[in-house]
Amino acid sequence: MIYPFNAAEAFKMAISIEENGLEFYQKAAEIVGAGPIGDLFRTLAEEEKHHKSTFTDFLASVKDQGPTVFDPDNETDAYLKMMADLHVFRQKPGAVAEALASVKTPHDALKLAINFEKDSVIFFVELKAAVGDAADRLGVEKLILEEAGHIRKLARVYAKQI
Repeated sequence: MIYPFNAAEAFKMAISIEENGLEFYQKAAEIVGAGPIGDLFRTLAEEEKHHKSTFTDFLASVKDQGPTVFDPDNETDAYLKMMADLHVFRQKPGAVAEALASVKTPHDALKLAINFEKDSVIFFVELKAAVGDAADRLGVEKLILEEAGHIRKLARVYAKQI
């Protein structure tokens, strides 16, 4: 059997997304300053740091494994890479700073944060489907629920801004 997809590569993509989220929330908090939106961004930055640590643990658990999912045409890997590349903070240097350059108001920062979290949830749902280990799938599911919780928190604050 051919198993060209390896969950380690997907976990590396997830770590990159979490690093970008951490950077975004730290810098967005600086931009919006004190107050409830800045406080929320600082809280979410801490949560992104925790998510990165979780994915790093997942990566360590699969690092020495070979390919983990039957995918003879390498479609899973290509699909996840495409999803990561289309993420609001694409995996390229300066993507967060580039996105934050368009932020003129706290409302703009909230919209960008909501889009970041939506993209993250979509990526992690696809990642969960591609991960072969049941324990890792459960861990990814937990992170999906946490990211969805971020959207709810952001949406509540966003609704107050309208």
